[in-house]
Order: sequence, then C-alpha cells, then structure tokens
Amino acid sequence: MEMPSPYGASETHGDVHTLCYELSLPYPRERVWEAVATPEGLPTWLAAAEPFERREGGAITLRWLNTDPEGNATVAPGRVTAWEPESLAEYTVEIHGRIRFELEKAPASVGGTLLHFTNEMPGTDDQRLDCLAGWHHHFEYLLQALAGRPADWAAWRLDRWRELREEYGKGKRELP
Repeated sequence: MEMPSPYGASETHGDVHTLCYELSLPYPRERVWEAVATPEGLPTWLAAAEPFERREGGAITLRWLNTDPEGNATVAPGRVTAWEPESLAEYTVEIHGRIRFELEKAPASVGGTLLHFTNEMPGTDDQRLDCLAGWHHHFEYLLQALAGRPADWAAWRLDRWRELREEYGKGKRELP
C-alpha cells in the first residue's frame, strides 16, 4: 500500500534554509538505497546523475528531468560529500546546496526503512517554499518508483507542484 509523502518542515538562519522530511517506507533499505544512491535509481523519481562517482569526494551532476514554472530544467554539478553504502548519501551541488539521505532500518513493529532527508540551501523565502513543494512532489514520485512505477517525465505537469506550493505558502505541515 502506498502512503502519501509527509509534509516537510524548514528552519531558516540568515539566508540559509534547512528543509527536512522523514519518510517511513515499507521497503528494505537496499531497495531505498538503490533509488537514492545509484545512477539507475535516481532518474526514476528525481534526476539523472551523470557523472556519478559513488564515493566521498566523487563528482556528481544532477540533471532534473522535470522543469520549473519557466520551463527550465535544473542542472546541478557538485560533489559527493558523504558516502556510507546503504546508510548515507550526501551530495553538495550548485543551486540546491547540501542534499542528504540517511537510511535506517525501521523498528520491527513498523518494518521497512526510515529515510531522513535534509537539504541545506541558500536563498529567498520564495525559493525555500518552491523547494519544499518540489521535494515533496519528488518524494511522491519516489513512493511510486519504489512501488514499481517510475516517473513518466514526458507526462510531467506543474499542477501538483503548484498545489503543494500553495499549501506550503500557507504554512501547511500536515496532510488534510
């Protein structure tokens, strides 16, 4: 059963925003790792990763496969800044700053994997809200990809992102 992506939260210090999401995923850690830390998994829900040197200090360039409201696709070169297979993948890239995926086995009573996601990024409050909505939307795609339905980027529309952006703009944190 697919669960909706939870709303993220954020803190701001100066012009640096820290966006946080916690997802309880009913999938084994190896499968979630494949989605967030491999060049085969990332395009199914987020972005193409080429080059992608899977080690700390390695080069990475994330090329988003969807577009912003102006029709632009984000290309973000950077480095792998932390790497612990099946536990931690962190990419520090242009535009989006530090993107960190921490995976842990969920308690036996819950099962699956806990994904702790953090994005530290500079920018305006509007950019913070745009990214909160964007990450939320991509995590919806992650849930679909993990369920065997990778994103169909040709069918990408901004409607869902706009809806989420409006909700985040209102300070919404919980599902309706």
